[in-house]
Amino acid sequence: MPYADMPAFIAKLTPADEHGPAARALAFIILTAARLSEALGATWDEIDFDTRTWTVPAARMKMGKPHAVPLSDAALDILKRQAAAKTDKGPLVFPGSRPRRPVSPTALTVTLSRLGAADFTVHGFRAAMRSWAADNGVEFELAEQCLAHAVGNSAVQAYQRSSMIERRRPVMQRWADFLAGKGAAKVVSIGSRQKATAGQRRG
Repeated sequence: MPYADMPAFIAKLTPADEHGPAARALAFIILTAARLSEALGATWDEIDFDTRTWTVPAARMKMGKPHAVPLSDAALDILKRQAAAKTDKGPLVFPGSRPRRPVSPTALTVTLSRLGAADFTVHGFRAAMRSWAADNGVEFELAEQCLAHAVGNSAVQAYQRSSMIERRRPVMQRWADFLAGKGAAKVVSIGSRQKATAGQRRG
C-alpha cells in the first residue's frame, strides 16, 4: 500500500475493535514496522511499559539477534486496549481462538479484505514505512535499524553495535503521527531553503 494512503486505512482499522485481536495486531504491526512472526509471537514479558519498549528475543528475529522496538503513543494504546480485552491469563499479547496460540496470519488477511485492502499484504506495510522514511529525511542507517535490517558488510556489523534506540524513538513517533493524519513537516533541502530565503530578501 502506498504510504500516502495509509492514514485513511489506519482511520478505518484502529477503531475496528469489533474485529478483535486481529485488527489490533495488524495496527500494532504497522505502527512498529515489525515482521508478522515477530508481532504475533509477542508475549507480555517482552513489553516494558515503563521504558516504552518491546524487546523481541533473538529466537524470533530474522537476524538471530534481539531487537528493541521503541513504542509510540499509538502502539502503547493498542497494547493497553489488548490487555483490557484479555479473557485468559496466557502469555500471548495477541491470542487467537485456539488455546495458547496467537492470532493466525489468515485472520489478518481476512481483516485486510474486510477493510477493502485485499490487494495488499501485511509484510508490504514494512516497505511502506521504509518509503515514508526515505521521503521524510530519516537517515539510511536509522531507517534500516527501525526495520531490523542488517547494514554493511561483516566488518561494519561487527563494529557497529549500537541499536540506535533513542534515536529511533522520535522516528517511530513521527511515523505514528503521520498514520494518525497529523502529517509531518516537509523536508526541504538546505539549497532550496537558501534560495527561498534569498528570494524573500529580494522581495
